[in-house]
Amino acid sequence: MEQSALPPVTLAELDQLATRASTVIARLRDRLYAPGHEKQLELRFNVRRAAEMVGRSDKLIRDAEADGRLPEPEKDPETGRRTGYSLTDVNRMRSVFGTLPYRADSDPAMVLAVQNFKGGVGKSTMVCHLAQYLALKGYRVCVIDCDSQASTTSMFGLNPDVDVDEEEDTLYPFFRHGGPSDLSFALRATYWPNIALIPANLGLYDAEYEFAARMARDQAFVLDRLRYGIETIKDRFDVILLDPPPALGMLSLSVLRAAEALVIPAPPNNIDFGSTAHFLKMLGATLNELARAGGERDYAFVKILATKMNDTKSAHVAIKRMMDAVFPMDMIQAVIKDSAEIDNATANLATVYELTGAATRTDTHKRCRAYLDAVGREIEILIRKTWPSHHAALRKEGLL
Repeated sequence: MEQSALPPVTLAELDQLATRASTVIARLRDRLYAPGHEKQLELRFNVRRAAEMVGRSDKLIRDAEADGRLPEPEKDPETGRRTGYSLTDVNRMRSVFGTLPYRADSDPAMVLAVQNFKGGVGKSTMVCHLAQYLALKGYRVCVIDCDSQASTTSMFGLNPDVDVDEEEDTLYPFFRHGGPSDLSFALRATYWPNIALIPANLGLYDAEYEFAARMARDQAFVLDRLRYGIETIKDRFDVILLDPPPALGMLSLSVLRAAEALVIPAPPNNIDFGSTAHFLKMLGATLNELARAGGERDYAFVKILATKMNDTKSAHVAIKRMMDAVFPMDMIQAVIKDSAEIDNATANLATVYELTGAATRTDTHKRCRAYLDAVGREIEILIRKTWPSHHAALRKEGLL
């Protein structure tokens, strides 16, 4: 038999490839996670912007500072000018003026999954930007990273290989037999006020094996463990965002059982939209199987979000038009556009919302921020519609 003209690739050579790849990753992490440089939120807001965020006039803010209800603003020691307000300062103002947007205790916290079984559709990007949009509005947010690739964990400033221990910091211990009964052990504060994180790392992938081994003898435990865990922390948050792995595995099934609403990111190109169509078909079949195994689960809403939209590509425009026609009541009207602004921020493990300085004054940034805000606003309204305590305000705003 004639031999191949190419030499075989041995296991030793594959090991060398993995070692070289690890070296590159280590160099990138050394740059992005410099020792002693914990990620911080550098956003500052002038009094006019703070007043807009709080929903009160800048005069009322100054009056509250004058009469002691609010602390005196920080000032530059050389110029004597205000240095601006942090998000923590803005939330303190909201508390004083009674404009924090929290749900009432009688309203259920919203558990929202950004779910698609295909990778590369903008899932983690959406989770991070939505979490930060809601935090800027004053909501209490928890982000649960269920993906062992840990992209969301990295975006929130943690090195998954160094800062996260799968035996103590991720969901993994909670899924093990005899593990903790409450998810509080894994909650971590982030540099964003009002955002807590349950991080992930590669070790979380072992939960798939734990689940598979336990599925035959304890199906209910496997399917609903995450949902029960979320119940132990729900009272602390308004919104809990789930970032599942891009695959149909046990963790993804757990997310589907735990979620109370779904946002499905779908780029408008033939391959990704085709995959999303298959995802929707699989979703229906999977949920029917899960219903037979552990009881039916309803969702408050299921919405499809067009991501990575490029208006200059005729194929994108045509497929988006088709999506709107096929799913007239199911599409989020706003879209996430294909933007160098998002790509450049993500390359530095940041989001568009945390950029500061001259970068935020460009037209490109303003456009990108506008469509991210539009998506966030639309999802925020959907969430508020699930809270009876917000219905009167929504009617007043003409949104209900």
